[in-house]
Amino acid sequence: MFASLLSKDFPRSRSLSVLLVAIVLGLLFLPFMVQGVRPLNTAATICVYILLVASYDLVLGYTGIVSFAHGMFYAIGAYGLAIALDSVGPQWSSMLLGVGLAVTVSVVLSLVIGTFALRVQAIFYTMITLAVASAFGVLVIKLSGFTGGEDGRSFSVPEVLSPGFRLVENEVMGAVINGRLITYYLILLAVVVLFLLMLRVVNSPFGSVIQALRENQFRAEAIGYRVMLYRTASNCLAAAAATCAGALMALWTHQVGPQTTVGFAIMMNVLLMSVIGGMGTLYGAVIGATLFVLAENYLQLGMKQVHALVSGVPVISNLFHPDRWMLWLGVFFVLSVYFFPTGIVGKLRERRMRAEMKI
Repeated sequence: MFASLLSKDFPRSRSLSVLLVAIVLGLLFLPFMVQGVRPLNTAATICVYILLVASYDLVLGYTGIVSFAHGMFYAIGAYGLAIALDSVGPQWSSMLLGVGLAVTVSVVLSLVIGTFALRVQAIFYTMITLAVASAFGVLVIKLSGFTGGEDGRSFSVPEVLSPGFRLVENEVMGAVINGRLITYYLILLAVVVLFLLMLRVVNSPFGSVIQALRENQFRAEAIGYRVMLYRTASNCLAAAAATCAGALMALWTHQVGPQTTVGFAIMMNVLLMSVIGGMGTLYGAVIGATLFVLAENYLQLGMKQVHALVSGVPVISNLFHPDRWMLWLGVFFVLSVYFFPTGIVGKLRERRMRAEMKI
């Protein structure tokens, strides 16, 4: 049963298996182990980005398409949920309606982009997706009556998901079972289900074909596969998953805005997570998203403590000033690419293969 859940795509590395199990168990039991708003918010962000990075890897790592429009689908999911809950009301039916319409819009838009833009190759397709994403970002700001413009939109959620709701009066293992915690586990469950579905897709005959297109498009086309059809289908599947990730993030934050949805930094962060974790393997999304979000949330805090310890040393104290955390995040990325050119997952699997060959 466990093999079927993972679509027989095992980590193939003992170290990788330990890392993945540790991340899953950490996300599952963190609310009962660590109290506070920041840890739970970090865990929820990790969950959402795992789904978003995995969906992008379906396009970049498995199909070999470099797209900058992926963040646009993430924004469509966030705004779709926000507008539905704000306009119709904080009901479960409103959530389903918003997500359903957002996924439909994303798939249709992805189909249109793929039909016209995938006919060109390499950098030309990338520039087209960048132009479309930029135009969408401007549209979000200009349609202020619909999207809230630069201020964004706030909305209410169903009562059971609101922070004031309590399922039980007494604490359970030191945690308050309120609407916030229920929302977290709803997000975690949705991410696990969608991740397993994507794992099934990439290990299906369809997944084998899109990987063949990535390796040698002309050979795949010569033996009868329709390149445009498979690439467009991969684009649409990834867009639908990214839309769900955006809706889950909006459900967690109860607010959407252009800076948190259509900003170019989001697309860059997703790309960095894909490279760090390892492209062409969905497990890389789990590793990359976890490491990046943890660094983004706790690196500055750690540097603040180091800065206090070395405050008497002129050069070193300035180097570890909390305001320079982005510098160290960049150093972390450069080192990870240097020592793990195929990503952390790729490196661990290569190490396991070399060990097996020696035996």
